[in-house]
Amino acid sequence: MMRTAVIGALLLLSGQSSPNARDELASLRKQAHAAREAGDYAGYLQAALKVRTLTNNYPNTIESVARAYTEAGANEKALDALTEFADMGQVDEGMIDGSNNMFAPLAGSPRYKTIVEKFAANKTPVTKAEIAFSLKEAGLVAEDIDYDSVSKSFLITSVLEKKIVRVDAANGDATDFASSPSHWPMLAIKADVPRRLVWATEVALDGFTAAPKEDWGRSALLCFELGSGKLVRRIEVPAGSAIGDMVLASNGDPLVSDGAKGGVYRLKDGELKLLNGTEFISPQTPALLPDGKHLLVPDYLRGIGILDLHSGSVKWLTQEGSPGTALNGVDGIYLHGRSLILVQNGTSPERVMQLRLDGSWSRVVSSEVIERATPTLGDPTHGVSVGDDFYYIANSGWSELDDHGDVKPGAKLTPAHIMRFKTR
Repeated sequence: MMRTAVIGALLLLSGQSSPNARDELASLRKQAHAAREAGDYAGYLQAALKVRTLTNNYPNTIESVARAYTEAGANEKALDALTEFADMGQVDEGMIDGSNNMFAPLAGSPRYKTIVEKFAANKTPVTKAEIAFSLKEAGLVAEDIDYDSVSKSFLITSVLEKKIVRVDAANGDATDFASSPSHWPMLAIKADVPRRLVWATEVALDGFTAAPKEDWGRSALLCFELGSGKLVRRIEVPAGSAIGDMVLASNGDPLVSDGAKGGVYRLKDGELKLLNGTEFISPQTPALLPDGKHLLVPDYLRGIGILDLHSGSVKWLTQEGSPGTALNGVDGIYLHGRSLILVQNGTSPERVMQLRLDGSWSRVVSSEVIERATPTLGDPTHGVSVGDDFYYIANSGWSELDDHGDVKPGAKLTPAHIMRFKTR
Protein backbone atom coordinates (compact mmCIF):
# COMPACT_ATOMS: atom_id res chain seq x y z
CA MET A 1 0.00 0.00 0.00
CA MET A 2 2.71 2.48 0.93
CA ARG A 3 4.79 4.50 -1.49
CA THR A 4 8.19 5.92 -0.55
CA ALA A 5 6.77 9.44 -0.22
CA VAL A 6 4.47 8.25 2.52
CA ILE A 7 7.20 6.21 4.23
CA GLY A 8 9.36 9.29 4.69
CA ALA A 9 6.70 10.82 6.92
CA LEU A 10 6.11 7.58 8.80
CA LEU A 11 9.70 7.38 9.95
CA LEU A 12 9.20 10.48 12.06
CA LEU A 13 6.26 9.00 13.93
CA SER A 14 6.29 7.05 17.18
CA GLY A 15 2.89 5.43 17.55
CA GLN A 16 3.59 3.07 20.48
CA SER A 17 5.06 3.63 23.93
CA SER A 18 6.92 0.29 24.10
CA PRO A 19 10.29 -0.18 22.35
CA ASN A 20 9.78 -0.95 18.68
CA ALA A 21 11.62 -0.90 15.39
CA ARG A 22 9.94 2.33 14.28
CA ASP A 23 11.10 4.23 17.35
CA GLU A 24 14.58 2.75 17.09
CA LEU A 25 14.90 3.77 13.44
CA ALA A 26 13.68 7.29 14.13
CA SER A 27 16.19 7.62 16.99
CA LEU A 28 19.10 6.33 14.90
CA ARG A 29 18.30 8.64 12.02
CA LYS A 30 18.13 11.55 14.42
CA GLN A 31 21.56 10.58 15.80
CA ALA A 32 22.99 10.27 12.28
CA HIS A 33 21.69 13.69 11.29
CA ALA A 34 22.96 15.35 14.46
CA ALA A 35 26.42 13.77 14.12
CA ARG A 36 26.77 14.81 10.50
CA GLU A 37 25.64 18.37 11.23
CA ALA A 38 28.28 18.56 13.98
CA GLY A 39 31.00 17.27 11.65
CA ASP A 40 31.32 14.08 13.70
CA TYR A 41 31.77 11.75 10.75
CA ALA A 42 32.78 8.80 12.93
CA GLY A 43 29.53 9.16 14.86
CA TYR A 44 27.60 9.57 11.62
CA LEU A 45 29.14 6.36 10.27
CA GLN A 46 28.33 4.37 13.41
CA ALA A 47 24.69 5.50 13.32
CA ALA A 48 24.45 4.70 9.59
CA LEU A 49 25.83 1.20 10.20
CA LYS A 50 23.26 0.62 12.95
CA VAL A 51 20.46 1.72 10.62
CA ARG A 52 21.74 -0.73 8.01
CA THR A 53 21.68 -3.56 10.57
CA LEU A 54 18.20 -2.66 11.81
CA THR A 55 16.77 -2.61 8.29
CA ASN A 56 18.40 -5.90 7.29
CA ASN A 57 20.51 -4.33 4.53
CA TYR A 58 17.86 -2.09 3.00
CA PRO A 59 19.65 -0.88 -0.16
CA ASN A 60 19.21 2.83 0.59
CA THR A 61 20.91 2.36 3.95
CA ILE A 62 23.85 0.64 2.24
CA GLU A 63 24.24 3.69 0.03
CA SER A 64 24.00 5.89 3.13
CA VAL A 65 26.83 3.86 4.67
CA ALA A 66 28.85 4.44 1.49
CA ARG A 67 28.26 8.17 1.90
CA ALA A 68 29.37 8.03 5.54
CA TYR A 69 32.54 6.15 4.61
CA THR A 70 33.24 8.70 1.87
CA GLU A 71 32.88 11.63 4.26
CA ALA A 72 35.11 9.82 6.77
CA GLY A 73 37.77 9.41 4.09
CA ALA A 74 37.49 5.60 3.94
CA ASN A 75 37.19 5.47 0.17
CA GLU A 76 37.77 1.74 -0.34
CA LYS A 77 35.10 0.86 2.20
CA ALA A 78 32.77 3.34 0.48
CA LEU A 79 33.39 1.59 -2.83
CA ASP A 80 32.75 -1.78 -1.14
CA ALA A 81 29.33 -0.53 0.01
CA LEU A 82 28.47 0.91 -3.40
CA THR A 83 29.42 -2.39 -5.01
CA GLU A 84 27.02 -4.19 -2.67
CA PHE A 85 24.30 -1.68 -3.55
CA ALA A 86 24.82 -2.32 -7.27
CA ASP A 87 25.03 -6.10 -6.83
CA MET A 88 21.58 -6.04 -5.22
CA GLY A 89 20.18 -4.88 -8.55
CA GLN A 90 19.87 -1.22 -7.62
CA VAL A 91 20.54 2.01 -9.53
CA ASP A 92 21.70 5.50 -8.59
CA GLU A 93 20.63 7.64 -11.55
CA GLY A 94 22.70 10.58 -10.27
CA MET A 95 25.87 8.55 -10.43
CA ILE A 96 25.09 7.56 -14.01
CA ASP A 97 24.40 11.10 -15.28
CA GLY A 98 26.93 12.79 -12.98
CA SER A 99 24.41 14.87 -11.01
CA ASN A 100 25.16 13.10 -7.70
CA ASN A 101 28.23 14.76 -6.16
CA MET A 102 28.13 12.85 -2.86
CA PHE A 103 30.74 10.41 -4.11
CA ALA A 104 32.95 12.85 -6.02
CA PRO A 105 36.09 11.77 -4.04
CA LEU A 106 35.62 8.26 -5.46
CA ALA A 107 35.12 9.22 -9.10
CA GLY A 108 38.75 8.71 -10.10
CA SER A 109 38.78 5.07 -9.05
CA PRO A 110 38.43 2.32 -11.71
CA ARG A 111 36.08 0.60 -9.24
CA TYR A 112 33.79 3.61 -9.40
CA LYS A 113 33.53 3.26 -13.18
CA THR A 114 32.69 -0.44 -12.79
CA ILE A 115 29.93 0.41 -10.32
CA VAL A 116 28.40 2.97 -12.70
CA GLU A 117 28.49 0.40 -15.50
CA LYS A 118 26.68 -2.04 -13.22
CA PHE A 119 24.03 0.59 -12.52
CA ALA A 120 23.49 1.03 -16.24
CA ALA A 121 23.10 -2.75 -16.65
CA ASN A 122 20.62 -2.87 -13.77
CA LYS A 123 18.26 -0.44 -15.52
CA THR A 124 18.10 -2.30 -18.83
CA PRO A 125 14.52 -3.42 -19.61
CA VAL A 126 13.51 -6.98 -18.74
CA THR A 127 10.11 -8.52 -19.29
CA LYS A 128 8.84 -12.07 -19.12
CA ALA A 129 5.21 -10.99 -18.85
CA GLU A 130 2.52 -9.89 -21.28
CA ILE A 131 -0.50 -7.59 -21.04
CA ALA A 132 -3.52 -9.68 -20.03
CA PHE A 133 -5.94 -6.75 -20.25
CA SER A 134 -6.10 -3.02 -19.64
CA LEU A 135 -8.63 -1.16 -17.53
CA LYS A 136 -10.66 1.32 -19.52
CA GLU A 137 -11.12 3.86 -16.70
CA ALA A 138 -7.94 5.95 -16.43
CA GLY A 139 -8.80 7.68 -13.16
CA LEU A 140 -9.08 4.62 -10.93
CA VAL A 141 -5.51 4.41 -9.58
CA ALA A 142 -5.78 0.64 -9.17
CA GLU A 143 -4.35 -0.68 -5.91
CA ASP A 144 -5.15 -4.34 -5.15
CA ILE A 145 -6.49 -7.27 -7.16
CA ASP A 146 -8.02 -10.67 -6.43
CA TYR A 147 -9.87 -13.34 -8.41
CA ASP A 148 -13.31 -14.95 -8.13
CA SER A 149 -12.99 -18.42 -9.66
CA VAL A 150 -16.77 -18.92 -9.75
CA SER A 151 -17.62 -15.89 -11.90
CA LYS A 152 -14.18 -15.94 -13.57
CA SER A 153 -13.69 -12.27 -12.82
CA PHE A 154 -11.15 -10.06 -11.10
CA LEU A 155 -11.93 -7.64 -8.28
CA ILE A 156 -9.82 -4.47 -8.24
CA THR A 157 -9.81 -1.63 -5.70
CA SER A 158 -9.60 2.03 -6.67
CA VAL A 159 -7.82 4.71 -4.67
CA LEU A 160 -9.28 7.82 -6.31
CA GLU A 161 -12.70 6.49 -7.36
CA LYS A 162 -13.08 4.89 -3.89
CA LYS A 163 -14.70 1.73 -5.16
CA ILE A 164 -14.21 -1.89 -6.21
CA VAL A 165 -14.69 -2.90 -9.83
CA ARG A 166 -15.36 -6.39 -11.15
CA VAL A 167 -13.48 -7.16 -14.36
CA ASP A 168 -14.42 -9.93 -16.78
CA ALA A 169 -11.32 -12.11 -17.25
CA ALA A 170 -12.30 -12.88 -20.83
CA ASN A 171 -12.57 -9.35 -22.24
CA GLY A 172 -11.45 -6.90 -19.53
CA ASP A 173 -14.87 -5.23 -19.28
CA ALA A 174 -15.37 -3.63 -15.86
CA THR A 175 -18.49 -2.96 -13.82
CA ASP A 176 -18.83 -1.38 -10.39
CA PHE A 177 -19.01 -3.97 -7.61
CA ALA A 178 -19.13 -1.84 -4.42
CA SER A 179 -18.20 1.61 -3.14
CA SER A 180 -16.49 2.75 0.02
CA PRO A 181 -19.26 3.37 2.58
CA SER A 182 -17.22 6.24 4.05
CA HIS A 183 -16.09 7.69 0.69
CA TRP A 184 -12.43 6.93 1.43
CA PRO A 185 -9.80 5.41 -0.86
CA MET A 186 -10.15 1.63 -1.12
CA LEU A 187 -6.95 -0.37 -0.80
CA ALA A 188 -6.74 -4.06 0.14
CA ILE A 189 -9.06 -6.73 -1.23
CA LYS A 190 -9.32 -10.49 -0.77
CA ALA A 191 -12.10 -12.77 -2.02
CA ASP A 192 -13.20 -15.62 0.25
CA VAL A 193 -14.71 -17.65 -2.59
CA PRO A 194 -15.83 -20.72 -0.53
CA ARG A 195 -17.81 -18.46 1.83
CA ARG A 196 -18.90 -16.09 -0.97
CA LEU A 197 -17.48 -13.05 0.83
CA VAL A 198 -15.14 -10.21 -0.09
CA TRP A 199 -12.94 -8.48 2.47
CA ALA A 200 -11.58 -5.03 1.69
CA THR A 201 -10.21 -1.96 3.44
CA GLU A 202 -11.02 1.72 3.19
CA VAL A 203 -8.40 4.20 4.39
CA ALA A 204 -8.64 7.97 4.83
CA LEU A 205 -4.97 8.45 4.04
CA ASP A 206 -3.50 11.28 6.09
CA GLY A 207 -3.12 14.37 3.90
CA PHE A 208 -5.03 12.91 0.93
CA THR A 209 -7.51 15.28 -0.66
CA ALA A 210 -9.49 12.25 -1.85
CA ALA A 211 -10.69 11.80 1.75
CA PRO A 212 -12.46 14.36 3.95
CA LYS A 213 -9.92 16.19 6.10
CA GLU A 214 -11.88 15.46 9.26
CA ASP A 215 -11.47 11.72 8.57
CA TRP A 216 -7.72 11.68 7.93
CA GLY A 217 -6.00 8.88 9.85
CA ARG A 218 -9.03 6.60 10.01
CA SER A 219 -9.41 3.20 8.35
CA ALA A 220 -11.78 0.24 8.43
CA LEU A 221 -12.07 -3.40 7.45
CA LEU A 222 -15.10 -4.13 5.26
CA CYS A 223 -16.94 -7.31 4.35
CA PHE A 224 -19.20 -7.61 1.29
CA GLU A 225 -21.29 -10.39 -0.24
CA LEU A 226 -19.29 -11.74 -3.17
CA GLY A 227 -22.33 -12.12 -5.39
CA SER A 228 -24.21 -8.89 -4.79
CA GLY A 229 -21.61 -6.48 -3.42
CA LYS A 230 -23.84 -5.80 -0.41
CA LEU A 231 -21.99 -4.53 2.67
CA VAL A 232 -22.21 -7.12 5.44
CA ARG A 233 -20.08 -5.55 8.18
CA ARG A 234 -17.64 -2.74 8.87
CA ILE A 235 -14.96 -2.78 11.59
CA GLU A 236 -13.13 0.49 12.21
CA VAL A 237 -9.70 0.45 13.81
CA PRO A 238 -8.15 3.03 16.18
CA ALA A 239 -7.31 6.42 14.70
CA GLY A 240 -3.86 6.80 13.20
CA SER A 241 -3.86 3.36 11.61
CA ALA A 242 -3.79 2.56 7.90
CA ILE A 243 -4.86 -1.05 7.37
CA GLY A 244 -3.97 -1.14 3.71
CA ASP A 245 -2.92 -4.76 3.06
CA MET A 246 -4.36 -8.20 3.78
CA VAL A 247 -4.39 -11.96 3.24
CA LEU A 248 -6.91 -14.56 4.40
CA ALA A 249 -6.16 -17.52 6.66
CA SER A 250 -7.39 -20.95 5.55
CA ASN A 251 -10.49 -20.54 7.75
CA GLY A 252 -11.28 -17.15 6.21
CA ASP A 253 -9.89 -14.95 9.00
CA PRO A 254 -8.44 -11.70 7.60
CA LEU A 255 -4.79 -11.08 8.50
CA VAL A 256 -4.26 -7.34 8.15
CA SER A 257 -1.17 -5.11 8.00
CA ASP A 258 -1.13 -1.57 9.36
CA GLY A 259 1.36 0.36 7.26
CA ALA A 260 1.15 3.45 9.47
CA LYS A 261 1.71 2.06 12.97
CA GLY A 262 3.50 -1.17 12.08
CA GLY A 263 1.03 -3.68 13.49
CA VAL A 264 -0.11 -7.01 12.03
CA TYR A 265 -3.59 -8.11 13.14
CA ARG A 266 -5.94 -11.09 12.86
CA LEU A 267 -9.70 -10.75 12.90
CA LYS A 268 -10.90 -13.07 15.64
CA ASP A 269 -14.33 -13.11 17.30
CA GLY A 270 -15.25 -9.85 15.61
CA GLU A 271 -12.13 -7.99 16.79
CA LEU A 272 -8.80 -7.22 15.18
CA LYS A 273 -6.28 -8.72 17.58
CA LEU A 274 -2.65 -7.61 17.47
CA LEU A 275 -0.18 -10.35 16.54
CA ASN A 276 2.93 -8.17 16.54
CA GLY A 277 3.28 -4.42 16.95
CA THR A 278 7.00 -3.96 17.53
CA GLU A 279 9.09 -5.64 14.80
CA PHE A 280 7.58 -4.07 11.70
CA ILE A 281 7.95 -0.49 10.51
CA SER A 282 5.60 -0.57 7.54
CA PRO A 283 4.19 -4.06 6.90
CA GLN A 284 2.56 -4.67 3.51
CA THR A 285 0.61 -7.50 1.81
CA PRO A 286 1.61 -10.81 3.49
CA ALA A 287 1.47 -14.45 2.40
CA LEU A 288 0.46 -17.43 4.51
CA LEU A 289 2.90 -20.34 4.56
CA PRO A 290 1.50 -23.85 3.83
CA ASP A 291 1.71 -24.88 7.50
CA GLY A 292 -0.94 -22.27 8.33
CA LYS A 293 1.12 -21.30 11.36
CA HIS A 294 3.48 -18.73 9.89
CA LEU A 295 2.99 -15.59 7.86
CA LEU A 296 5.53 -14.03 5.50
CA VAL A 297 5.25 -10.29 6.06
CA PRO A 298 7.05 -7.87 3.74
CA ASP A 299 8.18 -4.76 5.59
CA TYR A 300 8.84 -1.84 3.28
CA LEU A 301 12.11 -1.04 5.06
CA ARG A 302 13.17 -4.20 6.92
CA GLY A 303 12.74 -6.93 4.30
CA ILE A 304 10.54 -10.01 4.71
CA GLY A 305 9.66 -11.24 8.19
CA ILE A 306 8.43 -14.71 9.17
CA LEU A 307 5.72 -14.15 11.76
CA ASP A 308 4.69 -16.98 14.09
CA LEU A 309 0.90 -16.64 14.31
CA HIS A 310 0.78 -18.26 17.75
CA SER A 311 3.64 -16.59 19.61
CA GLY A 312 3.89 -13.39 17.58
CA SER A 313 7.66 -13.78 17.27
CA VAL A 314 9.43 -12.69 14.07
CA LYS A 315 12.45 -14.02 12.19
CA TRP A 316 13.73 -12.60 8.93
CA LEU A 317 14.04 -14.28 5.56
CA THR A 318 17.72 -14.82 4.71
CA GLN A 319 19.55 -15.38 1.42
CA GLU A 320 22.23 -17.63 0.05
CA GLY A 321 25.21 -15.64 -1.14
CA SER A 322 26.10 -12.06 -0.38
CA PRO A 323 24.67 -9.50 -0.74
CA GLY A 324 21.72 -11.21 -2.48
CA THR A 325 18.84 -9.36 -4.05
CA ALA A 326 17.00 -6.44 -2.42
CA LEU A 327 14.06 -7.72 -0.33
CA ASN A 328 12.83 -4.27 0.68
CA GLY A 329 10.40 -1.87 -0.96
CA VAL A 330 7.92 -4.74 -1.39
CA ASP A 331 4.23 -3.88 -1.70
CA GLY A 332 3.01 -7.47 -1.91
CA ILE A 333 4.27 -11.08 -1.84
CA TYR A 334 2.59 -14.17 -3.26
CA LEU A 335 3.43 -17.87 -2.88
CA HIS A 336 3.32 -20.31 -5.79
CA GLY A 337 4.81 -23.66 -4.82
CA ARG A 338 8.35 -22.93 -3.65
CA SER A 339 8.34 -19.63 -5.51
CA LEU A 340 7.74 -16.31 -3.83
CA ILE A 341 6.70 -13.50 -6.15
CA LEU A 342 7.51 -9.93 -5.07
CA VAL A 343 5.99 -6.71 -6.38
CA GLN A 344 8.54 -4.01 -5.52
CA ASN A 345 7.71 -0.34 -5.96
CA GLY A 346 10.26 0.84 -3.39
CA THR A 347 13.38 -0.30 -5.21
CA SER A 348 15.29 1.48 -7.94
CA PRO A 349 14.32 0.39 -10.52
CA GLU A 350 10.85 -0.78 -9.55
CA ARG A 351 10.33 -4.40 -10.50
CA VAL A 352 8.49 -7.71 -10.15
CA MET A 353 10.65 -10.63 -8.96
CA GLN A 354 10.33 -14.39 -8.52
CA LEU A 355 12.36 -15.94 -5.70
CA ARG A 356 12.93 -19.61 -4.98
CA LEU A 357 12.79 -20.64 -1.29
CA ASP A 358 14.47 -23.58 0.42
CA GLY A 359 12.69 -26.47 2.13
CA SER A 360 12.38 -24.57 5.41
CA TRP A 361 10.66 -21.61 3.71
CA SER A 362 13.13 -19.34 5.48
CA ARG A 363 15.92 -18.82 2.93
CA VAL A 364 16.09 -17.47 -0.62
CA VAL A 365 18.18 -19.72 -2.86
CA SER A 366 17.72 -17.94 -6.20
CA SER A 367 16.03 -14.93 -7.77
CA GLU A 368 14.78 -13.92 -11.21
CA VAL A 369 13.46 -10.65 -12.63
CA ILE A 370 9.98 -10.89 -14.16
CA GLU A 371 9.72 -7.25 -15.21
CA ARG A 372 11.69 -4.05 -14.71
CA ALA A 373 12.29 -0.75 -16.53
CA THR A 374 9.68 -1.35 -19.24
CA PRO A 375 7.10 1.02 -20.73
CA THR A 376 4.30 -1.01 -19.11
CA LEU A 377 5.75 -0.93 -15.59
CA GLY A 378 4.87 2.46 -14.16
CA ASP A 379 4.33 1.84 -10.43
CA PRO A 380 3.35 -1.79 -9.73
CA THR A 381 1.28 -2.61 -6.67
CA HIS A 382 -0.30 -6.04 -6.14
CA GLY A 383 -1.07 -9.32 -7.86
CA VAL A 384 -2.89 -12.64 -7.67
CA SER A 385 -2.17 -16.20 -8.79
CA VAL A 386 -4.75 -17.88 -11.01
CA GLY A 387 -3.65 -21.43 -11.69
CA ASP A 388 -0.11 -21.22 -13.06
CA ASP A 389 -0.54 -17.60 -14.12
CA PHE A 390 0.38 -14.62 -11.97
CA TYR A 391 -1.49 -11.39 -12.72
CA TYR A 392 -0.32 -8.03 -11.39
CA ILE A 393 -1.19 -4.35 -11.64
CA ALA A 394 1.70 -2.81 -13.57
CA ASN A 395 1.10 0.93 -13.99
CA SER A 396 -1.23 1.63 -11.08
CA GLY A 397 -1.10 5.41 -11.41
CA TRP A 398 0.55 6.11 -8.05
CA SER A 399 3.61 7.50 -9.81
CA GLU A 400 1.46 10.30 -11.26
CA LEU A 401 0.20 11.45 -7.84
CA ASP A 402 1.81 13.88 -5.41
CA ASP A 403 1.95 13.41 -1.63
CA HIS A 404 -1.66 14.61 -1.33
CA GLY A 405 -3.01 12.15 -3.87
CA ASP A 406 -3.50 14.84 -6.51
CA VAL A 407 -2.31 14.41 -10.08
CA LYS A 408 1.07 16.12 -10.46
CA PRO A 409 1.26 19.20 -12.70
CA GLY A 410 1.84 18.06 -16.26
CA ALA A 411 1.13 14.40 -15.41
CA LYS A 412 -1.72 12.35 -16.81
CA LEU A 413 -3.39 9.22 -15.51
CA THR A 414 -3.56 6.37 -18.02
CA PRO A 415 -5.53 3.10 -17.93
CA ALA A 416 -3.73 0.49 -15.84
CA HIS A 417 -2.34 -2.62 -17.49
CA ILE A 418 -2.82 -5.99 -15.81
CA MET A 419 0.17 -8.13 -16.71
CA ARG A 420 0.31 -11.93 -16.83
CA PHE A 421 3.33 -14.12 -16.11
CA LYS A 422 3.54 -17.91 -16.33
CA THR A 423 5.01 -19.14 -13.04
CA ARG A 424 7.10 -22.27 -12.75
